[in-house]
Amino acid sequence: MRTRLIFVRHGESVHQVMGTVGGPHGCRGLTELGRDQARALARRLASDCAADRPAAVYSSVLRRAVETAQPIADAFGVRPVADCGLCTWHTPPYADGMPTIRFQADHAAEGGGLFRPFENGNESWAELVTRVSRAIMEIAHRHRGATVILVGHTETVESAFHALAAQPLHRAFDMDVAPASITEWTTGDDAARWPPARWTLRRFGDAS
Repeated sequence: MRTRLIFVRHGESVHQVMGTVGGPHGCRGLTELGRDQARALARRLASDCAADRPAAVYSSVLRRAVETAQPIADAFGVRPVADCGLCTWHTPPYADGMPTIRFQADHAAEGGGLFRPFENGNESWAELVTRVSRAIMEIAHRHRGATVILVGHTETVESAFHALAAQPLHRAFDMDVAPASITEWTTGDDAARWPPARWTLRRFGDAS
């Protein structure tokens, strides 16, 4: 029984280029380059998974992830499933569409850190990791023994290191997750067992 989780970071997005908070209303989807990246990624994954077709394609509910997931799902003839658990920060409504620098500077929360938010009204890092990790483990449990593609954000990929590799919340290293890149984890254990399955990181941030 091999469970294979393929994480994809969305392609280049408008909010990323403009430097704004890309929440449910502020996200304007992918740039033209991002759409090209999504189509190229779909072709690459179709070749990569030709002998191991994904059972499902999931994405966060944010437009940039949905637009990245659609051509990938089309390549495998499945309907993408939107899951809010895979989203990046659940930022407060007042910040949606605001310049990110202004949000971080003008609305900084004193004493922000792992268990307190960095900005007023935002999630804490611990809350984000718990939410995303739960979504990852639910998907792994639902599709144990199969291949699944999860399209999300830098924070989705980062959370996999906590959910699957038991990394502490305060990691001793940082990650640079390129747009439209692939990170892959597999396990030969039962993904639903206790104690937890032991996962292998096959590739990280692969944007070749």
